[in-house]
Amino acid sequence: MRDPLPGAVGVSKLSVYDTVTPDGLHGGTPHLHLCCTEAYVVTAGTGKVQTLSGQDGYQEHDLRPGAVLWFTPGTIHRLVNHGGLEITVLMSNSGLPEAGDAVLTFPLDVVRDPDRYAAAVALPDGGAPGTDVTTAYRRRDLAVQGFHELRKNDSLDEFYNAAMKLKQPLLEGWRERWERGARRAAEQTGAQIAALIDNDPGHLRESRVSAKPVPDERGRLGMCGLLDTYRYD
Repeated sequence: MRDPLPGAVGVSKLSVYDTVTPDGLHGGTPHLHLCCTEAYVVTAGTGKVQTLSGQDGYQEHDLRPGAVLWFTPGTIHRLVNHGGLEITVLMSNSGLPEAGDAVLTFPLDVVRDPDRYAAAVALPDGGAPGTDVTTAYRRRDLAVQGFHELRKNDSLDEFYNAAMKLKQPLLEGWRERWERGARRAAEQTGAQIAALIDNDPGHLRESRVSAKPVPDERGRLGMCGLLDTYRYD
C-alpha cells in the first residue's frame, strides 16, 4: 500500500461480540478515545450504541444497516448487539488507536493504578487471530461494571483525569504519529491548493491508485468484537 487513506484515517470491519454481559445485554466493551473521533457505518444486523459524553450525558442510539454515527474524543461508547451486528469503523489519526489511544471503563481504582490497568487490559498474544476469546470477555465485563459505576456516581470528570494520567507516558509518541499522519495529510492539501493557485499541476502528474483486495488480518480480538484490519504503513 503506497498511500494512506484520505485524511490519514483508519478503517476496519467489526463483527460485534454477541455474548452476554453482566447486565444481561450482548455486545462489546465500553471505552473512550482521548484524541480520536470515531465513526460507525452499519452494514448488517441491528443493535444500539450507548454513549456517555460531556455535552450530551447518557444516550442510546439505534443501529441498523445504512446508519452512520460518529462521536468525538471523550465519548464513552458501548456497542449492544441485537443480532448479527457488523460495522465498518472509521478512525481519525490512523495509528493512534493502535498506540493506546483508547481507555477501557474499568472501575476508577483500576484506571488510577497503571499496573492493575495493564494487567486487566492485556490479551494473550495481543489478541491475535485464533486467540482464546475468554480474556476479552473478562475485560469487557469489568469495563461494563465500571461503565455503570460512572453513570451511577456521575464521575465522568474523575474518569477523564485518571485516563489522562494513565496515558501520559505515551503522549510524545502520539504527537509523532500525528505529525507523520493527519497533520502531514492536511499540510499536503495546503501545498496542493497553493500549487493550483500558482498554476502548477505537478502533484496531478503524480496521481496513482492503491488497493487492498482483502484485509491484512482477519479475526483479531478487539474491544467490541472481532476485527478485520487493514495496514497502510
